[in-house]
Amino acid sequence: MENSLSNLKPSNVWKHFYELTQIPRPSGHSEAITLFIENFGKKLGLETLRDPANNICIRKPATKGYENRPTIILQSHLDMVPQANSDIQFDFTKDTIQPYIDGEWVKAKGTTLGADNGIGVATTMAILEANDLEHGPLEGLFTTDEETGMYGAIAVRPGFINGKIMLNLDSELDGELYIGCAGGEDVTVQFQYKDEEWIPKEDVAVKVSLTGLKGGHSGVDIHLGRANANQLLFRFLKDATQTYDIRLASVSGGSLRNAIPREAFALIVVDGKEQYKKIQQMVAGYEDLFNQELKGIENKITFKAEFAEITPEIKLIPKDIQHRFIHAINGCPNNVINKFAEIPDTVETSINMAIVQSSEGLIEVKFLARSSSESKKQAICSSIESIFTLAKAEFIEAGNGYPGWDPNPKSAVLAVMEKVFETQRGKKPKVEVMHAGLECGIILSNVPGLDTVSFGPTIKFPHSPDEKVEIATVQKFWDYLTAILKQV
Repeated sequence: MENSLSNLKPSNVWKHFYELTQIPRPSGHSEAITLFIENFGKKLGLETLRDPANNICIRKPATKGYENRPTIILQSHLDMVPQANSDIQFDFTKDTIQPYIDGEWVKAKGTTLGADNGIGVATTMAILEANDLEHGPLEGLFTTDEETGMYGAIAVRPGFINGKIMLNLDSELDGELYIGCAGGEDVTVQFQYKDEEWIPKEDVAVKVSLTGLKGGHSGVDIHLGRANANQLLFRFLKDATQTYDIRLASVSGGSLRNAIPREAFALIVVDGKEQYKKIQQMVAGYEDLFNQELKGIENKITFKAEFAEITPEIKLIPKDIQHRFIHAINGCPNNVINKFAEIPDTVETSINMAIVQSSEGLIEVKFLARSSSESKKQAICSSIESIFTLAKAEFIEAGNGYPGWDPNPKSAVLAVMEKVFETQRGKKPKVEVMHAGLECGIILSNVPGLDTVSFGPTIKFPHSPDEKVEIATVQKFWDYLTAILKQV
């Protein structure tokens, strides 16, 4: 594919970003991208380290006259969220992203773009290879598997990085500096059962599909009030089971713990073609209802009921399990739980019903809880546990917790960054606490004492196929970062 980004500025950043789009790098598949970054550092003749978690650290000496400056760590993660529209065939472990320019933005054809955090990685690469910048000693820290559990950050240890200042390049709004973030924890629930194989001859199968939602990042976008496809689907299923006594064969909604589900599907079995027609009418009614309720928040939501053949592979979830499962999902909290009292526009606690999936004899539900308050994070996890305990789920577990990042408004590097910003743009930056999880809190827990700020260019709708990066802000980001490196 021709590199359509080659004429964008700053050219070296976009050159490296395009290279990254051509290397499959979904979370959990870091082999190729890790080797690429490792070879990049070695080809530059720079000290290049790899740790057991496949994190890479590339060290660049100070330019002349800057040898006594503190070492600055430029930190970003190598993996990307693999999300594609259901109408395209795409294998994130083999296929390459197809970026293109759409006016003032760079997007990808039908998939996530990987600007989260590919722009941070590409910018660090451009700085490491540049010979015309002024800076103290630098360390480029490239971490693995951030999107699935921040496993690379968890493995970072003193000695692998030696800097005292860390600039995290994984924020997504130009003009905003982040000095804190929420912690997170996964909750996994399972119902186990024996499939029912007998289906009356007159019954018919119906595939119910809910698509067209915006989705997005469950931290960055959670405050926007976007719909959760799982929640909407189960709202319908509760009504349908109570009205027509339908049976549930399978369900599938969401695919990533930190993405708001955009699509959800169910296979149901109904009592003959007449009832199928009534289900179609009910689905059409819910489609109108959802679009009316979410007007101005979502685009066009599509809700369909389509005839499907009864095949020997179709099995039914036992009626008692179906009843407890559907009611538990309907009773679960989802979305924003509360905001900071002292920062009214900032989310403090949220929960995302990320994945609902059934397979042979097993239903699995996965949530991601976030909060800047450890006690409130534990409280929302406990709430989920209570709901599914009452529903007699066989397995309930909270785990993979990671700490939040406590803000430090008196940060020395923040003071420098505020001055540089005001000099460049004639106004002060916004200093914020982010609800999304950043690796900063984890790295700080392992390497205490780092003076840390997170920032980046404007990226909209990360973790969804609508992801896009604003071209002009990438140049601003580059100009700002290189000025900081000179001034700190």
